[in-house]
Amino acid sequence: MNKTASVVYLGDLRTEATHHKSGQKIMTDAPTDNQGRGEAFSPTDLTSTSLACCMITIMGIAARTHQINIDGTKADVLKIMADQPRRIARIEIDIYFPKQNYTQKEKTVLERSAKTCPVAKSLHPDCEELIRFHYQDQ
Repeated sequence: MNKTASVVYLGDLRTEATHHKSGQKIMTDAPTDNQGRGEAFSPTDLTSTSLACCMITIMGIAARTHQINIDGTKADVLKIMADQPRRIARIEIDIYFPKQNYTQKEKTVLERSAKTCPVAKSLHPDCEELIRFHYQDQ
């Protein structure tokens, strides 16, 4: 079986992950509240951000299927940590769609598809997810 990625510890609480198929690299750094410098995504930042990326990707698949234009859709991510054990307690995502005249049916298709993303289905049930969808009506 082909490996997805390799991770190397660089020292000083930093890692470098390499995606095998593309060769793309991601650096991580421990956050400032956990002995790091916070100069790159932390692993929990990546988890939270992956949720937003996954949701937008799955919406993109639904949009392609239903001929809905979501080009330019953006998301803001807020990760809230908990202690004992240290974990992601809550992820808040605000998804902003471009100015389009989305019908109610299109909004329903997009929102339902976002909630089926594999990252959302993989997170622990104790990790609260608050997803807000923002439409700019013309």
